[in-house]
Amino acid sequence: MVERIEEMPAGAIGFKVLGELTGDDYREQIEPALGDAVAAGDVRLLLEIDSGFGMDAGAVIEDAKTGLKLGLGHMRAWKRTAVVTDVDWIRKAIKAFGFMAPGEVRVFEPGELGAAKVWVAE
Repeated sequence: MVERIEEMPAGAIGFKVLGELTGDDYREQIEPALGDAVAAGDVRLLLEIDSGFGMDAGAVIEDAKTGLKLGLGHMRAWKRTAVVTDVDWIRKAIKAFGFMAPGEVRVFEPGELGAAKVWVAE
């Protein structure tokens, strides 16, 4: 399940992922918001991911499609992505592969949500 984080700095979008992320979450919430940001030419994304995180098969497929369509297809639009989590494997994956993502990517601890919001909007 995903919830939009309403209290974000101007120009930034945020989502809180609670438990399992689904294909419907991507299609109904994440993709439209990212599409709007890409169209504006300025993607500043914050993802807050809780310790129960998982992805169903539909989410994996939608993530790949979104990455190709809105990520690789519009690399210059991506400015910053902040990931707020204490999930160890996510932190390690971003450390290992974050250089492949468009724009800057940084991981924050859960207690650093405020700092993540400021950084992503800079």
